[in-house]
Amino acid sequence: MAGGVVVSASGGKEYPGKMTLFVFLTCFVASSGGLIFGYDLGISGGVTSMDSFLLKFFPSVYHKEKEDVSTNQYCKFDSELLTLFTSSLYLAALVASFFAATVTRVFGRKWSMFGGGITFLAGAVINGAAESVFMLILGRILLGIGVGFANQSVPLYLSEMAPPKLRGMLNIGFQLMITIGILAANLINYATAKIAGGWGWRVSLGLAAVPAVVIALGALLLPDTPNSLIERGHAEQARSMLSKIRGTDDVQEEYDDLVAASEESKTIKHPWKNILEKKYRPALTMAILIPFFQQLTGINVIMFYAPVLFKTIGFEDDAALMSAVITGLVNMFATFVSIATVDRVGRRALFLQGGTQMLICQIVVGTLIGFQFGTSGVGANLSRGYASCVVLFICVYVAGFAWSWGPLGWLVPSEIFPLEIRSAGQSINVSVNMFFTFIIGQAFLTLLCRLKFGLFYFFGGWVLVMTIFIGLFLPETKNVPIEEMVLAWKKHWFWGKFISDDDIHVGKKTSTFGA
Repeated sequence: MAGGVVVSASGGKEYPGKMTLFVFLTCFVASSGGLIFGYDLGISGGVTSMDSFLLKFFPSVYHKEKEDVSTNQYCKFDSELLTLFTSSLYLAALVASFFAATVTRVFGRKWSMFGGGITFLAGAVINGAAESVFMLILGRILLGIGVGFANQSVPLYLSEMAPPKLRGMLNIGFQLMITIGILAANLINYATAKIAGGWGWRVSLGLAAVPAVVIALGALLLPDTPNSLIERGHAEQARSMLSKIRGTDDVQEEYDDLVAASEESKTIKHPWKNILEKKYRPALTMAILIPFFQQLTGINVIMFYAPVLFKTIGFEDDAALMSAVITGLVNMFATFVSIATVDRVGRRALFLQGGTQMLICQIVVGTLIGFQFGTSGVGANLSRGYASCVVLFICVYVAGFAWSWGPLGWLVPSEIFPLEIRSAGQSINVSVNMFFTFIIGQAFLTLLCRLKFGLFYFFGGWVLVMTIFIGLFLPETKNVPIEEMVLAWKKHWFWGKFISDDDIHVGKKTSTFGA
């Protein structure tokens, strides 16, 4: 032990620090950035299943659903224009995340959140007032820019503010807010679908302004993280903030390590070029493959197409929306399991258990739907008991995702990059996530039409691959200070060869390692 700092079992230091009311409130406010992403995930699927919305903007889909009884049950909603409405947001978020990286680094995390909230607000207003498909997609693009900025900055902010021992729990607050946003959207869709006159979809889309205002105003109240303050040359403010969020004046060791990391980051003039260096290869690989795999779990198929999916497998309109509400509730409550366990059992255990659970459920759901519809699906309808069984296994699948790949897909990439390339690394994480959300969103209805019940086996196969990948290649990162994450890579059986002794700067700076 030296200066209040001890060596942890992982080989890194354990800095003094505790949960303070200040850090809890700041992380709670910052987490609200997840509301805009979650609200959008939940709202779009419900809106695209409303008859009045389809009749106004996508009449061909409406007539195919209502009038063409010969249409294959799996293909009722197959429309590239309809899926472009949903998925255009994610393409915009992908592009925006690269600009957000610069804003986050130069101006601080909070201003990136504020910009995201304001842009999302503009998109919500345009969508709520939309009179044409052009206005719909323009609004979606602005929403996407807001999501790109928020998703880039919020996980970074949470990981930097939280004490290492509580980083997982506080960071998962972002995912919890996503699930709350999804649930709120599902409840709103269920209510607005009953509004007489067919304008309920405007209320659903326009209410996206509420979470936008929450994060925009919240960002104005937030302090900057010590890491960001040091990075931008405010050393004394950074030390004061570090003492405040840790609840102790014994922060000199952690502060010195943050300063050392900042000095190292200033030698990096081109983070987008430097991130390709060999020593960053492990973190870069995870920042690409974890969000890639997260989308190939098939979860966004469930979340932003849940009402459409349930209508496709035979539910009536209200039942489809209610089933989406049920999955939203499961998603939210199961996230609390991750909050309670992530810093105790670790990231790897949750990844592996959740992946196994999702795989089993996808096989069962695909089989149940396959037995009922076969490959034709014409005129098929599920009995109440059969439909309930499908919903049950979908809920168990959603629960598995909610305590594993959902929160950890954002947590792990946000905590593994050193300061000098952290904004660039998070931008890659967000852009990969948004790109594959776009691809899956754009392709889902076509895939459902072509693969039919085999679509669940398709995603199940990917879940098997990603679970094996985590088992082999992800080291445990719980309780490891962000600036010492290099030690976790160095000790790993595969990634250790990418890290030289000279790359362990913090270890050379102090004598606490190996003590």
